[in-house]
Amino acid sequence: MSDYILAKQNGRKIPLEDKIFGISNRAKKMIAEKGAGQVINATIGSLLDDDGNLVVLSSVAEAVKELEPVDFADYAPIGGIPQFREAVKKAAFGSFQPKRFTEAVSTPGGTGAIRNAIANYSEPGDKILTSDWHWAPYNTIAGEMGRTIDTYRMFDEQGRFNGAAFAEKVEELSEAQGSLVIILNTPAHNPTGYSLTLEDWDRVMDSIKSAAVKAESIVLLVDVAYIDFAGDEEEYRRFLPRLEAVPENVLPIIAYSLSKTYTLYGTRCGAMICMAQTEAIAAEFKRVCEFSSRGSWSNSAKLAQVILSKIYGDPELLKKVDQERAGYREMLIKRGRAFEEEAKKADLEIVPFDAGFFVSIPCERPDEISKQLENQGLFIVPLAKGLRVSIASVSEAACRKIPGMVKAAMEK
Repeated sequence: MSDYILAKQNGRKIPLEDKIFGISNRAKKMIAEKGAGQVINATIGSLLDDDGNLVVLSSVAEAVKELEPVDFADYAPIGGIPQFREAVKKAAFGSFQPKRFTEAVSTPGGTGAIRNAIANYSEPGDKILTSDWHWAPYNTIAGEMGRTIDTYRMFDEQGRFNGAAFAEKVEELSEAQGSLVIILNTPAHNPTGYSLTLEDWDRVMDSIKSAAVKAESIVLLVDVAYIDFAGDEEEYRRFLPRLEAVPENVLPIIAYSLSKTYTLYGTRCGAMICMAQTEAIAAEFKRVCEFSSRGSWSNSAKLAQVILSKIYGDPELLKKVDQERAGYREMLIKRGRAFEEEAKKADLEIVPFDAGFFVSIPCERPDEISKQLENQGLFIVPLAKGLRVSIASVSEAACRKIPGMVKAAMEK
């Protein structure tokens, strides 16, 4: 008998509840019953301060207060207001100035950028390539459009980026399908915190250029949601010039989100930015992605678009925002280093980590261990290959406590 009453399954696996939100809700329930001091909720993908309050950049909040009603109440154009489209390029590229043709299309967060890229550069039945450690909603986004996610092994036996496995999968899928969409989440990868090195990027681009000789098209979607919380903004953008050294049939697209960088999670604003070798390909990108936007969410919310436009239109405000973010970034980096230190002391293996909101722990019994830790007041997220800990949502003290608790649970 079908599990559905009136809704159609359409080949999808739809759980009764979202796993992450379900665990977080159980954590909140325990906090209400036992008190915040008895619970560590390391599931939330938002930056919280040491008291558990959402971090909101005061400089951005002040910009919000100065808006007029028309700034947020009116519709934005489908592809975004003109000032935003230029501002978001500056936000994404930093001091780097692409020599290619660029177009930006507004989206509801980085998720919208991922959705539109898959919709327009793959076909139903295609496999979308990403790493075995990856953000689970990639599967949901692809599945909603009749695609599936295929993966390569992200790390080799030495804990380095597995360039050979990546190259093998790129060649296999591009030959089988003719075209291929690749998603790379870097720097500060979700869920591992790994950032591709420049040497990793050389291997990635060599593999793509080799496969492009026979392929119809390859789209490289770089999901940079956490780029401005990875470390020095310019240092972590040094890979961008490498995206230009590809043939015409390879299209790099940047999926950029305002959620983390500007603490504007609830405004659901982001953009997809192409780096096309020809003006015609860039124009096509704009046309097809705006068409997909119209057929799904129509136009994105205007509020965050105006805010970013104001920030990049005022050098003093931009400086203030960057400086304030840097302080919180340092807080996050200290948490990550604390977690690494305690994991080493506890002899707890973690996936290679560089920076960002999350740390991951390889584990053969993730659901069992996660449930066991819930009983002790520690809430983390079980993944297919292990456990994800949000260091963004807990204090440095908690980051020092968690590794020992996980290690003890794994040894039972």
